[in-house]
Amino acid sequence: MKKLVLLLCIATIFSCKQETKKEENQKASTTQAVDHKKELTPISNEDLETAVIYEANIRQYSPEGTFDAFTKDIPQLKELGVKIIWLMPIFPISETKRKATGGEHSKFASEFPEEERKKYLGSYYAVSDFKKINPEFGTIEDFRELVKVAHDNDIYIILDWVPNHTGWDHTWLITHPDFYTKNDKGEVIHPEGTDWTDVADLNYDNPALRKQMIADMSYWLTEENVDGFRCDVAGSVPTAFWQEAVPQLRAKKKIFMLAEAWEPELLKEGLFDMGYGWDRHHAMNHIAKGEKKAAEWDTTYTKDKERYESDDILMTFVTNHDENSWNGTIKERMGESANLFTTLSYLTPGMPLIYSGQEYGLSHRLKFFEKDSIPKTKGKEWSLLQQLAKLKKENKALHGGKQSASYTRIDTKNENVLAFSREKDEQEVIFIGNLSKEKQLYTISLKGNYINYFDAAATFDSTSSLELKPWEYLVLIK
Repeated sequence: MKKLVLLLCIATIFSCKQETKKEENQKASTTQAVDHKKELTPISNEDLETAVIYEANIRQYSPEGTFDAFTKDIPQLKELGVKIIWLMPIFPISETKRKATGGEHSKFASEFPEEERKKYLGSYYAVSDFKKINPEFGTIEDFRELVKVAHDNDIYIILDWVPNHTGWDHTWLITHPDFYTKNDKGEVIHPEGTDWTDVADLNYDNPALRKQMIADMSYWLTEENVDGFRCDVAGSVPTAFWQEAVPQLRAKKKIFMLAEAWEPELLKEGLFDMGYGWDRHHAMNHIAKGEKKAAEWDTTYTKDKERYESDDILMTFVTNHDENSWNGTIKERMGESANLFTTLSYLTPGMPLIYSGQEYGLSHRLKFFEKDSIPKTKGKEWSLLQQLAKLKKENKALHGGKQSASYTRIDTKNENVLAFSREKDEQEVIFIGNLSKEKQLYTISLKGNYINYFDAAATFDSTSSLELKPWEYLVLIK
């Protein structure tokens, strides 16, 4: 009898311990869920005045090419003033018509010997499922940790969304073929006028497609706690869709919306918060190559001022994933003028972009359909971006959001020397740059003493003729 009682007591104690452990596990699981959905204070207009956006190419960011490898570096991105991280598409990539090379004569992986095919990972923009994670990068838990770490560091996460097309493996091609654009023969086609043969064009005349696309976007806001979207080729999707979708998305939470587009109408009616400063980027490339003079910048900026409203925001950049892979590195396109144009992208109204590797002086074109990697040694590029971020954060004259600081062109009596002043709340920053590969003399009239930001010991107060070396520039503050 005593043995029986003893056994019963042991069983009771063991059962209690098991229940306690079960409760602890449930609490831990609940805590993880709460942490995963921990709310960051919604992005504000004040944030947008000083924000820097970072484009994260997860595949190429590290030798591992994983979420985890990127996540551990998020805290140090704060040193560069990063407030928003834009993740290139994180979704599974279609196997069918998976691309191996790009351009007019692009080839599919299936056209290569079988032993070679596995190295061709395809385009991020050939999505096979909008609600799953690309296993190449890790798991959904790894992604959630990335979002959590970003939020813990007061950084917002936006997803690269591909609304114009899907990969050829997407289930919609079987379950909803009416979601797609078809030719006269009733065959689904790739986007007309492009070489994007690895994707199938979506037909936004179909209300059911619009409803499903909004639902898939909403999932990432409500279930995975992301903070908005960068929308690929947003101008190729009917504006009517965005007018339907964006208000519904904004009703879920306060979000940030970036359009890969220049069309002014996409920045109206509370649709997108920011568009691409493509013309500014192209102007910088033309001037860097000696094809245009400083007047090209003036023409471009004046055009932007006329077609956009005062509270519209443009993203300014010297590189991004398309430019790097298809048109060349910063060094290839800009050579010795790289630092000047990087600085110009921070000092002009708008929000500057850093593309993965730019902060480390990336000097090669990253492969687009295969595994590659960026350098990870901090040098002069990191230092420059860090200095520019500090100035943008601390000086209201570089505000570039919805209440942007003023921009006033200053005459230099030289067509190769660009100068302008930015002012807000009695703070002022002046940029003077030689936009040529030849030494230039210029004349400028400034009142008061100025300090060259990159050489705190120097002062500037002159109306006489001055000299700038090729691609030399000054950033003056009072």
